[in-house]
Amino acid sequence: MQLVIHAGVAFTDEGRLLQSLQANGRVFSKNGVDIPRPRRFKHSVWPVLQSLWTEPPSSALHEQLRRALPNNPDVKRTMLSSDEILGGITEAIHEGQFYPLAGQRLAYIDEVLQDTQIELFLAVRNPGVFIPKVLMSLTEDQRRAVFENTDLSCLSWLSMIEDIRDLAPNVKMTLWSNEDTPLIWGDILRLMGGFQDDVAFDDEYGLLSSLLRPTGQREVLSLIRQDPTPEKEDLRKDLSRILKDFAEPDKIEEEIELPGWSDDILSAFSELYEQDLAQIANMPEVRFLKP
Repeated sequence: MQLVIHAGVAFTDEGRLLQSLQANGRVFSKNGVDIPRPRRFKHSVWPVLQSLWTEPPSSALHEQLRRALPNNPDVKRTMLSSDEILGGITEAIHEGQFYPLAGQRLAYIDEVLQDTQIELFLAVRNPGVFIPKVLMSLTEDQRRAVFENTDLSCLSWLSMIEDIRDLAPNVKMTLWSNEDTPLIWGDILRLMGGFQDDVAFDDEYGLLSSLLRPTGQREVLSLIRQDPTPEKEDLRKDLSRILKDFAEPDKIEEEIELPGWSDDILSAFSELYEQDLAQIANMPEVRFLKP
């Protein structure tokens, strides 16, 4: 069996992926893909995963996790989605990096499920936006501790990714930039389910349309209803243009509430983020999705 883990990160998904997976549940189920519903994940799978963080991997934990996952010969892939698998919000910035527990947690899962191929799907986002959102989600004492123990200017996704590569080398990684998610939503779903490129999903362009003014929404509908459908590269170019021309500003521009977080700081992080994305895209052990 293959285990697919969608692990956020925080402030990149807001539950939309799980909603899309469940909305297309019949397609996934027909192709041997199991998607635990939130209640089943919360009560059966999550408690066992939490035990992994505090107990040494053991045959008992292996059996517990095995029982929590489907035992059905027709199930080829199981997909779990939670932005806390790599760490909760208090671990999102800790020990001088993003999600310092990520590599070890995935290593534990891999060790317990030795006969299972594990795939990690993860969106990263501009640290210039991610950092203040995390900090404003913490208590005042927690926020003060981060400021005292972390050089925020040195935070980068590269450290987290390198930890995962080093500690859990058998885990396959698929990453993308959260800012590109509306344009590659269908690709993410297809790759998570192990589908071919020609498999279509209900509301595949719903996330993109939700960010657009009515004129842009009509253009998207007109574009995807063309017969024949435009080639993938041409379609992406047109969708990118529509997003640029017709996006609702208040839906794509987030207000940063952290005092002192200036436009200059955001610009500096944005520049470093683009450099990191280019480096991630060239990592041989990482599949990086782009529009």
